[in-house]
Amino acid sequence: MAVALALTAIPQGAAARDVAMADSVAMPAVADSMARLASPADSALAHADSIAERISRAEATTDSIARSIGRALVATDSTIAADKAALIAGKPAAIDGKPAREKRDWTTWRPKPQRALWLALVIPGGGQIYNRKYWKLPIIYGGFMGCLYAMNWNNMMYKDYSQAYLDIMDSDPTTESYNKFLHLGRVIDSSNEERYKQIFKSRKDKYRRWRDLSFFCLLGVYALSVIDAYVDAELSEFDISEDLSLKVEPAVINNSASMKVLEASSFGVQCKLRF
Repeated sequence: MAVALALTAIPQGAAARDVAMADSVAMPAVADSMARLASPADSALAHADSIAERISRAEATTDSIARSIGRALVATDSTIAADKAALIAGKPAAIDGKPAREKRDWTTWRPKPQRALWLALVIPGGGQIYNRKYWKLPIIYGGFMGCLYAMNWNNMMYKDYSQAYLDIMDSDPTTESYNKFLHLGRVIDSSNEERYKQIFKSRKDKYRRWRDLSFFCLLGVYALSVIDAYVDAELSEFDISEDLSLKVEPAVINNSASMKVLEASSFGVQCKLRF
């Protein structure tokens, strides 16, 4: 009897273990299937939330663009109104919301003497350009070019005659650069050597003096351009209207210091200057 009970208990325990193992195997599968069933729903909900967020952002962007367009329209209307008012008043219209610079009236513009002086000192002819006296530029630059050309040419002649003078003074027969200054058929011998030495020396000194004089003339042209620019700017405000006049006419001059009646007055000429 006891053996029978034991045999009966053994199969029941084995069956319980089998049921437990089956449950343990089935539960994960069920959970996985439930998770797979739930994941599409969650992803659909997340996708719907994303679409709603994008729609809200698009609406916010649209509202911002509408407000920007409204402000731009208001600014455009105010600018148009200001331009109309400026045109009616005879003033230049504003550009990009900034007040436009008024056009300079060159008929009433007057140069500043100090600025004209500094421009003329730094840039030759700059003072004349600032004073708007462009017709003086060819005179100034022509003077500069003439002085530079004269200085270069005299310096070249000075070097040639200096070398010729050195060659005729030495005793080396291979140095005869002075022959290119002689006329055709002329030669230098003992009878005329001293005379040619004096000629070459005097011409060397002459061209050196002319070279130095050309340099000082260049400085003089530069100084004249500076002085002209300054004086021209100073005299830009000088009154040259039609009220300036000088009249010479006869007049009777009274001499109150004379005790004689005939000499109390005399005839003469008087000058009247109106300014």
